[in-house]
Amino acid sequence: MNYEVVMGLEVHVELATESKLFCSCSAKFGAEANENVCPACAGMPGMPAVTNKKAVELGIAAALVTNSAIAQVMSFDKKSYFYPDLPAGYQITQWFAPICKDGWVEIEAGSGKKRITLKQIHIEEDAGKLVHEPRTRSSLVDYNRTSVPLVEIVSNPDFRSADEVVAYLEKLRSLLSFAGVSDCKMQEGSLRCDVNISVREEGSEVLGTRTEIKNMNSLKAIARAIDYESRRHIGAIEAGSGELIQETRRWDDDLGETFSMREKETAEDYRYFPNPELMPIRIDEQWISSIRDSLPEPAHVKYERMTTQLGLPEHDSKIITGSLNLSRIYEQTLECFNNPKEVANWIIGELLSIVHAAGVADDDCAIDCAKFAGVLRLVEGKTINRAVGKKLLAKVYSEGVDPDEYVAKHGLGMVSDAGALEPLLREVLEENAKTVAEYLGGSQKVFGFLIGQAMKKTAGKADPAVINELMRKLLSDIDRKSV
Repeated sequence: MNYEVVMGLEVHVELATESKLFCSCSAKFGAEANENVCPACAGMPGMPAVTNKKAVELGIAAALVTNSAIAQVMSFDKKSYFYPDLPAGYQITQWFAPICKDGWVEIEAGSGKKRITLKQIHIEEDAGKLVHEPRTRSSLVDYNRTSVPLVEIVSNPDFRSADEVVAYLEKLRSLLSFAGVSDCKMQEGSLRCDVNISVREEGSEVLGTRTEIKNMNSLKAIARAIDYESRRHIGAIEAGSGELIQETRRWDDDLGETFSMREKETAEDYRYFPNPELMPIRIDEQWISSIRDSLPEPAHVKYERMTTQLGLPEHDSKIITGSLNLSRIYEQTLECFNNPKEVANWIIGELLSIVHAAGVADDDCAIDCAKFAGVLRLVEGKTINRAVGKKLLAKVYSEGVDPDEYVAKHGLGMVSDAGALEPLLREVLEENAKTVAEYLGGSQKVFGFLIGQAMKKTAGKADPAVINELMRKLLSDIDRKSV
């Protein structure tokens, strides 16, 4: 029997605000545990909540980039549940009047282009974080994340494979990060995903028993969890064991399995009711238009412009537009050095090699783009060769050196004088007589070795073109004399 996997996603995206949703505490990631907490976000009674306007504006931006219908009036509600990391005993969210509904996001997966439809996007406050201590068999609570603003993007059950889920999350991350809605750093928890999954017989319109895999923040882990959970569902269906129940499960990446956390709550369990402390917010067309006009160029539009107008290969454009930070570096460097392909080559081939070797992610790479362009000008003008340029770029990245001053101070200028280079090349040939004999005997592959030895002799500063031409001339002279 053939089966079909049916999935819907709830994606939680922390908004790029300086402060929390209903108080002035910092919303920044990385503070010491419980450093950014006040009586309001700690759930103390009698503390009035004040809505962060910037969070609403970022919610509108999220609605715009996901083609959603924005509500004229939105309001906040209380969602009651009792978790250790939710100090008030309820979460402020949107149930009755969310900020937007009925959006869509187009993805491209193995099956081609597909439109994923959205049920709604709503704004809510985040919960805190539990830190489990296996050694002491205890759990600690960090309330820094409590009341950090986020949007929850709720899709319809349109997904049929892990590839579609990953493509959707990558597209969302691109749309939201380029719009400035969030930094979407999954490793920091600012983009997390709950996967609702069920399995049914192929061709059936009836959904199977649904389980939810909670709080996933890795694309690889999400794909593995979907594969495991779909196989678990199919196994239970074929065994007729009745083991499947509607529940929330957690993913253990080390074991490669999901485990039951609790039976899945329903809307009735949460006892939603309007928050009487927060007034509804009216969203007029003028406000929406001002935010729409402020949105930067989205990644997919930038990709088209780079490939069609700037002539970059699709591969290069995809890498550069895969990160908002790389896109900024590319465009700022291009302003100082107007050679689209060469800038792309250096970012993809050289800068990313340096960055990744340092263990830094693309989104966290920081470099002075004017100095980066300075390195490219020195190479283009043949003041230095490309090999020296690579080393110089590493110095610019790690130490922020001025390229021109560093080259002058360390005598790195390229040597192109054949008269100065010839004695050094003759030394290389004398020191490698066996290799020379192999070359003269017809082995062309050893020529690269001789060039490498010559570059070492010149401390890497020689003009490769001059070295190449001069080396062939000297070898030709030796060949003629031996005849």
